[in-house]
Amino acid sequence: MTDAQIQRHLQRAQAVARAAAAAGHHPFGALLVAPDGETVLLEQGNVDTVNHAEAVLAREAAARFKPAYLWDCTLVTTVEPCAMCAGTQYWAHIGRLVYGMTEARLLQLTGNHHENPTLDLPCREVFARGQKAVAVIGPVAALEDELAALHLDFWRAPR
Repeated sequence: MTDAQIQRHLQRAQAVARAAAAAGHHPFGALLVAPDGETVLLEQGNVDTVNHAEAVLAREAAARFKPAYLWDCTLVTTVEPCAMCAGTQYWAHIGRLVYGMTEARLLQLTGNHHENPTLDLPCREVFARGQKAVAVIGPVAALEDELAALHLDFWRAPR
């Protein structure tokens, strides 16, 4: 994917995250992008604390597409996948990941929030333990502050 494609897809994932937040869910958004780097096959916002956007998307992708096809697809997400989501991506056989901001930065924004007890375990470490080399691009510095702003507003708001 080109830098322009990456930024465009991350901005679309951010729109999905905004919609999730507007619906009362945590502000995370994910896309599945076809091997052409352009076509968005699936998009998913966060559902709840155990049905994260990336994991739900990866399970749906695995149900719809063959593993060989998914290996050439890219999961694009606003925030670095947690260990659960990275594991689900791995098992779904999605070969590439693009994320906007790190899980460590999310932890700085959420602190010890009871709805988001962040696991500070980089997805690269999760993938490194596997037998498949998932390609990872992220964080994307050009959009990190924009992506962080949504979380800063969301986690400070009373619920």
